[in-house]
Amino acid sequence: QVQLVESGGGLVQAGGSLRLSCAASGLTWRSYAMGWFRQAPGKEREFVAAINWTGTSTIYADSVKGRFTISRDNAKNTGYLQMNSLKPEDTAVYTCAVRRVVSTTRNYDYWGQGTQVTVSS
Repeated sequence: QVQLVESGGGLVQAGGSLRLSCAASGLTWRSYAMGWFRQAPGKEREFVAAINWTGTSTIYADSVKGRFTISRDNAKNTGYLQMNSLKPEDTAVYTCAVRRVVSTTRNYDYWGQGTQVTVSS
């Protein structure tokens, strides 16, 4: 059974930082690209960042480029999203997902449950 478990969310002031983790089990982690998505109240889920299985190629949404960094540790079956210079508009539930080929679409094979990130002004 595939499981993706996010952690690291919380409440932070604007300008602060958080590091999200996505721990994977039940699949060959290094065979999958990973993506992070977020969904704010009343809005559709949107793409945030993605990384290929080797960690050598990354893609970011324009809204987070230069502030967020996606990475992965294949030895630990874990992916990360380092979020710096957080803004109130970054407030959302952040979810990790995996698929064979890196993509900015929502067409991912497996999804986690999500972790709440709240940025206060």
